[in-house]
Amino acid sequence: MTTLIHDLRFALRMLRRNPGFTVIAVTVLALSIGANSAIFSLVDAVLFKPLPFADPQRLVMLRERSPGNPRGEGGRGAHR
Repeated sequence: MTTLIHDLRFALRMLRRNPGFTVIAVTVLALSIGANSAIFSLVDAVLFKPLPFADPQRLVMLRERSPGNPRGEGGRGAHR
C-alpha cells in the first residue's frame, strides 16, 4: 500500500511539473471516455435492446410508387 501512495505522489509531482502534458492527457482521456460512452449507448440501443413492439418481426415498410417517382423514394419534404 505504501508503494501505491509513493507512486501516486510521484505521478502528481510529474504532472504538476509538466502542465502542458497534463492538459493534453486529461483532454484525451475525457474525449475518449465520452466517445466510448456514446458509441456503447448507440450500440446498446440499436443492437441489444429489443424493439418496443409486441411482434417486431411483423413490422413492414410501405412505399407508394408513381410514374414521376418509380423507385418509391422521397415523401414529404424529401429533396432530390
